[in-house]
Amino acid sequence: QVQLVESGGGLVQTGGSLRISCAASGLTFSTYAMGWFRQAPGKEREFVAAISALGLKSSLADSMKGRFTISRDNTKNTVLLQMNSLKSEDTAVYYCAAKLVLNSWVVLTTIRDYDVWGQGTQVTVSS
Repeated sequence: QVQLVESGGGLVQTGGSLRISCAASGLTFSTYAMGWFRQAPGKEREFVAAISALGLKSSLADSMKGRFTISRDNTKNTVLLQMNSLKSEDTAVYYCAAKLVLNSWVVLTTIRDYDVWGQGTQVTVSS
């Protein structure tokens, strides 16, 4: 019933930009904190970005600060990740995640915080 679907991944040159999206359905979107995680081959899944249920607060992993931006549109049930100045090390499958929250200000940055996940979208940055 609850479903997250990522889209927008693809092949980008080093230094380029890409915007990926996460469309949510089967939930009251404005009551869910959202996050982005990524996993490269041979590496553990890692935190990328997160945003609170009403979009009032957000957080980025250190390596993404200044390059990535997370946003959400609660009228369209979507979360976006704008990625700029892409590097080869950004190559990974990017996953969208959701968690029902009581506090609309909370930002969740740990994998264990989330209980709903999308199927992922591949982002490949060529060198």
